[in-house]
Amino acid sequence: MAPGAADAANGPSLPLGDDPAALLDAAAWALAALVATLEEASTRPLDEVLRTDRARTAVLEAAGLVRRTGDTLTPHPSLVHADGPTAHSAAQARLSSLRQAVTAAERHPDGAAGGTWADQDDAVLLSQGRASAMTGRALAGRVVPALPGLADRLAREGSRILDVGTGVAALALALARGFPHTEVVGIDVMERVLGLAAAELANAEPDVAGRVSLRHLDVADLAERDAYDLTWLPAPFLSEGALTAAVPRLADALRPGGWIVVGTNPAVADPLRRAVAGWNAVRGGGNSLDTDRMMETLTAAGAREVRAFPTVPGGPVLVAARWSATG
Repeated sequence: MAPGAADAANGPSLPLGDDPAALLDAAAWALAALVATLEEASTRPLDEVLRTDRARTAVLEAAGLVRRTGDTLTPHPSLVHADGPTAHSAAQARLSSLRQAVTAAERHPDGAAGGTWADQDDAVLLSQGRASAMTGRALAGRVVPALPGLADRLAREGSRILDVGTGVAALALALARGFPHTEVVGIDVMERVLGLAAAELANAEPDVAGRVSLRHLDVADLAERDAYDLTWLPAPFLSEGALTAAVPRLADALRPGGWIVVGTNPAVADPLRRAVAGWNAVRGGGNSLDTDRMMETLTAAGAREVRAFPTVPGGPVLVAARWSATG
């Protein structure tokens, strides 16, 4: 049975009323209002953005994302971000989801539903990739300083980071900015996305982009040993079999005492969100392992230390592991 199917059978998690299609259609527009507001708030104060487009803000009010008390507008915490780059990344993540939903609603001429990343157009790949810059900043600013020995390693000349599934290299660039003495190697199985990544590097700061290299490589074919101080692995994008096979190779590629950080999805109680996550996993060739199961996978692969770092409420959980404490 697909993930979430049993829960969905017990009743919907939305108050659909007499015209559920109309409500879901309105929800898509509410997401569009959220994306547009976040994008504008990346360069202007959120309060100013909310007051400028009153009709759009009324949609956010109706969705419960803004509360009005007299002349005061109070945004939901999901609209408030620490800085402009974070707001931009959040907007790109939601925009990617919205574009993927449109692709899922369409049919290809051969009658098959396009679901793999190779089926997505460049706009989706760019939005999804640029959203990952937020994760790169979280890695550099929050996770690395909390992992014993790692910040010191990455402050040395010759330190190296592996970015698995680099996409358009947004996360790789964020890590290169965060660690100015580190080389970042980005690998991906899609030649087309690496072309987009090369264009992104060309538009980045030369001293940063010069420390990012790209390789057309499947993680299943990774053969390096003792080569990296930190590896990033976005687990939901790999099939469960590919993920299980990749972990030992990535462990071998770490230098003694190095860390792997794995992006995971938290367990979700809401049946609709869980069912959507299951559908996405099946369509995109990924997996529906949650944080706890990923931690179990790393432990079963021999990791000696495993730690979890939540990002934002309901957002990805970053799981860090290492196989040895020396080096």
